[in-house]
Amino acid sequence: MTKSSPDRPAGAANTGLAARLLTISADRAGQRLDNFLLGQLKGAPKSLVYKVVRSGQVRVNGGRAKAERKLEEGDVVRVPPMRLPEPGAAVTPPPTAFLQVLEQAIVFEDDRLLVLNKPSGLASHGGSGIRHGAIESLRALRPGQSLELVHRLDRDTSGLLVVAKKRSALRQLQALLREDHGAGIRKTYLALLPGKLPKGELTVQAPLHVGLRQGGERHVTVHPQGKEAISHFRVRERLSGLSLCEVRIETGRTHQIRVHAQHLGFPVAGDDKYGQETVNRQLRTQAGLKRLFLHAAELEFELGEGADRRTYLLNAELPDDLNSVLQALRNT
Repeated sequence: MTKSSPDRPAGAANTGLAARLLTISADRAGQRLDNFLLGQLKGAPKSLVYKVVRSGQVRVNGGRAKAERKLEEGDVVRVPPMRLPEPGAAVTPPPTAFLQVLEQAIVFEDDRLLVLNKPSGLASHGGSGIRHGAIESLRALRPGQSLELVHRLDRDTSGLLVVAKKRSALRQLQALLREDHGAGIRKTYLALLPGKLPKGELTVQAPLHVGLRQGGERHVTVHPQGKEAISHFRVRERLSGLSLCEVRIETGRTHQIRVHAQHLGFPVAGDDKYGQETVNRQLRTQAGLKRLFLHAAELEFELGEGADRRTYLLNAELPDDLNSVLQALRNT
């Protein structure tokens, strides 16, 4: 990646207050615009990055672009002037006790990847008032290592979060996520749905549109003009009028499982955005469910070429709090 023609007032220092034109190199091809900007604007709140994209201050090849746009080699990105923390400025690290918990939550690691069983309540990355997300905390845990998020999980969703330790692994996984709408990676979740779902596999193929409510909160709806999204639901166990389901997704849209479950008429238990308030309140009282019952349980994919090719089958056990909910329901 090279820099060219900084849009800087005469005599201005390079302090982050001048616009920059950055040319995308081959190793950045395929990266989303928002992820590229978050990497360039270290310390900038995520909400601010999205705001400057929506307002048109960020340009790609001279034109407006959406945050999810995939960049191509040779694209020229205008990064607007933003006041950022000074290099070397003191940053409060995550608490030591929290980092110890995070270390115990690492379920797999090799020379290419680090995989976290992300706790519910931990954002994938910082921003919007969140100082330390999963990726910032992992970087604090492993100072000096190159760590990049491969994908994201909703803050309230627990389970497998994959971090690349090598740029080559990041590129390959991003390519798999793009390939056939993400079919290169098999993704399976566990979700508790109120109601009795039919036997067999129930497929939802309903396009999803991401909108913004006042204050910038994302809200997703099924909409004909949305992006293609495919989810497969299969009942694993029935519990007191609820269905514990395996959900396999072929695409990775924002809030996909939550909105598709709502679309079926069986919103995910504990979902305070798309769920049923009365059901959530009842489950909190009777079974102790205090959060979204959605867990990224399994990922399967292949990386590498030739003799170096490996198959990855990653699993994350259901957290204790969700296991306790299931046990309470079994005892009723």
